[in-house]
Amino acid sequence: VQVAEYGGGSVQAGGSLKLSCVVPGYRVTSCGMAWYRQATGKERELVSTIRTNGTTMYADSVQGRFTISQDIDRKLLWLQMNSLKTEDTAVYYCAADLSPRWSGVCVFDSWGQGTQVTVSS
Repeated sequence: VQVAEYGGGSVQAGGSLKLSCVVPGYRVTSCGMAWYRQATGKERELVSTIRTNGTTMYADSVQGRFTISQDIDRKLLWLQMNSLKTEDTAVYYCAADLSPRWSGVCVFDSWGQGTQVTVSS
C-alpha cells in the first residue's frame, strides 16, 4: 500500500490550501483515515480523523478552520485548510487504518511520505 499526499505548498497567513491523499486499499470496512503534522523540532501531532461512517474529529488548534473529508469509492482523503496561521507550518502526513476494528479504535499504520505546508506572515 502506497499512501501519497499532494497539495502542499507556501501560502500567506490567512490563506487557504487543500491537501489530498490517495489511500490504495481503503474501503467501507476500513477503520478510518487521519491527518497528522510535524513541525520542525516538535513531535508529530494529530490534526484530524475521519471514520468510514463520516464521523470526524479535530484538534482544538484547527477546529473551525480545517475540514476533513473523504471519498471511499475513489480512496481519497482531503484536508481543506482555511485561515492558515504561521503556526500551521509543518509537514503534513496522511495516515490510514485499512482494517476493520471491532474495538472501534483505529490504529493508523499506513503512512504517506508527507507534504510540506509553509505559512508566512
